[in-house]
Amino acid sequence: MSMVANSVIAAIALLHLWFLILEMFLWTKPAGRRAFGLSAELARQTKALAANQGLYNGFLAAGLVWGLSLGSAGLGVKIFFLGCVLLAGIFGGLTASRKILWIQALPALIALALLLPA
Repeated sequence: MSMVANSVIAAIALLHLWFLILEMFLWTKPAGRRAFGLSAELARQTKALAANQGLYNGFLAAGLVWGLSLGSAGLGVKIFFLGCVLLAGIFGGLTASRKILWIQALPALIALALLLPA
């Protein structure tokens, strides 16, 4: 398995860990509100929903780390979780913000392309 692919996967896992932190712990703080363009009132009203979403991002990060920890035996795990990240990014890009396509979906697509044979 390519060191480049594993590096991209590790970066995606770290990105999703950052999403977890933003959504679960910083949602109502200035950094979280700035990242998502939220007013203080909207952040307060949606705090529980954001925490739930953050937890799911944590699961994606955990799955990618799990796949990395398995070495070459983790190919299927990596593909599954990258597919989940890709689909979540596409859905978010179509329903919430186009920038999610670039921040979430594109890195997953790149990692999948690096993992899968041509």
